[in-house]
Amino acid sequence: MDVDLIFKIAAIGIVIAVLNRVLNQSGREEMAMMTTLAGVVVVLMMIISLISNLFNSVRTMFHL
Repeated sequence: MDVDLIFKIAAIGIVIAVLNRVLNQSGREEMAMMTTLAGVVVVLMMIISLISNLFNSVRTMFHL
């Protein structure tokens, strides 16, 4: 597994957690929720591309 990816995901999580807390404390709960959802979508997009690459490798290995 690529260590850079792990650090990127961790960094996104930290930034989102801080933003969520700041927005919640300033009374912007809806904005905090939207920020959290955006962070989750970004991480999922990163992971989905890796899963796609994995399936393509498996397909190539088994000549599917």
